[in-house]
Amino acid sequence: MTVDWQPTATRQALAARAALLQQVRDFFADRAVLEVETPALAAAAATDPQIHSLQCIGPDAQSLGWLQTSPEYAMKRLLAAGSGDIWQLCHVFRADEDSRLHNREFTLVEWYRLGFTLPQLMAETVALTQLLLGRPSAAAFQTLSYCQAFIHSLGLDPLQASQQQLLDAARHHGLQGDLATATRDELLDFLVATVIGPTLGRGQLTCLHHYPASQAALAQLDPADPHTALRFELYCEGIELANGYVELGDAALQAQRFAADAAERQRRGLTVHTGDERLVAALNAGLPQCAGVALGFDRVVMLALGASHLQDVMAFTAARA
Repeated sequence: MTVDWQPTATRQALAARAALLQQVRDFFADRAVLEVETPALAAAAATDPQIHSLQCIGPDAQSLGWLQTSPEYAMKRLLAAGSGDIWQLCHVFRADEDSRLHNREFTLVEWYRLGFTLPQLMAETVALTQLLLGRPSAAAFQTLSYCQAFIHSLGLDPLQASQQQLLDAARHHGLQGDLATATRDELLDFLVATVIGPTLGRGQLTCLHHYPASQAALAQLDPADPHTALRFELYCEGIELANGYVELGDAALQAQRFAADAAERQRRGLTVHTGDERLVAALNAGLPQCAGVALGFDRVVMLALGASHLQDVMAFTAARA
């Protein structure tokens, strides 16, 4: 029996990764953003229907909690408690993620800035990413609204197109099976993943912003256009690197979104998770106006080193953990 005990990344790659980790710490130290740590194992699972949490079971078959898919809930509790600007470098966990760009355990850089607007958050995210990629800090980057991207790539306005138009477009681009129950957002997600996303960030970083309100997640809606959310994703060479929001601080609305997530999970036949009560309590206490973003560190390292697979920049992927 052959045991795969050796790392998949070379020592040279691991040394380069360590240097990039130091650059991240220097970046936030220069901006006086406080580094924090929050639990990897917590009581609440992610409610987002697109994300699957890993549960930890104790020897008595009782749940010990859920490995966190993001430190977002806990970091917002710190913000509500008066932490000020904070950032974190942490391992997070998601089930059913295994490809050249996915691993069940991966590293996030997540941070929150008080008073930041969406353009300010996009600019800072780009600045850190340019630094890690070894590009000039003043290098140009593109901002593209979700609507603009759909109109340019598909000739469809994602907010106005009919369900049938989206269904036809998805089928044209390879979506198969019985689509009678496909939701509007499922069709939009497919088109972003297969048609739009792979074209973004070619030659320069691209921020795709103002997602539909139905995909706001934990973001505020745009007061100037409540059909859209103050949310963006950062792309480089067709790969999504970051997801950021102007953060929702309304506890009642957040509870409503948790309930909507639960209903959608039930519709899909997934395990239903209740929302994090501690997060809702923190929002009730008062979340300062802020914006936050999570950056996939492993993917950035992969691009910085010119690698094609996460295993080339991680000591051990899930297959050898």
